[in-house]
Amino acid sequence: MGIQEFRYLSYTLLKLMPALEVMTDDLIVYHLKESTIEKRKAEETLFSRYMYFIKEGIHKYSLDEEVSFNAYSDSVLQIITNIINGSFEHRSSVKTYLYKIFSNKCVDLIRKKTTNKNSVHQTAPITDMFAMISDPAKTIIQQLVEKTDYEKLKTCLTKIGETCKQLLTMFSEGYADKEIALAMQYKSADVVKTSRLRCLDKLRQLYI
Repeated sequence: MGIQEFRYLSYTLLKLMPALEVMTDDLIVYHLKESTIEKRKAEETLFSRYMYFIKEGIHKYSLDEEVSFNAYSDSVLQIITNIINGSFEHRSSVKTYLYKIFSNKCVDLIRKKTTNKNSVHQTAPITDMFAMISDPAKTIIQQLVEKTDYEKLKTCLTKIGETCKQLLTMFSEGYADKEIALAMQYKSADVVKTSRLRCLDKLRQLYI
């Protein structure tokens, strides 16, 4: 993610601030466990509320902007999963719990970079789409495509819902998150980001 997109996301965050103040962390946890429209709002709020962790990754752990953003996105996806499956037991606040996950991921990234420089796994692109992916979703898509089970992948795409199918199709065709947000009437590019991760997780679960 470039600096311009980062500024765009920051601007979007400022516009969302009134809504963020309304939904408490307890409400976020409550709505994430429901299959309603409020669940999506809770995901968006959670993702936006603690985006400043990204700067922490840059300054405290010396990660570049893109890597820190990816670590944060992956952390949000993990806490959402933990809340839904009951692993999150309210022993700490949502903020503390998320930061712990994020911090651990940053430390893991540093450790891998410093102790395993010559054996870092770098999978060569299989399609042009990989060159455009800069989030944890890349691993999921690689797992699916590398199996070359295209028919099964095609079938799974029809089962994740029309919205997810359209989002992933546009992304694979090279549309930027901001363009997808405009075309599909999402509030912002960061909402597209979280929605894409959610859609890819659905795809992964169907494929396995």
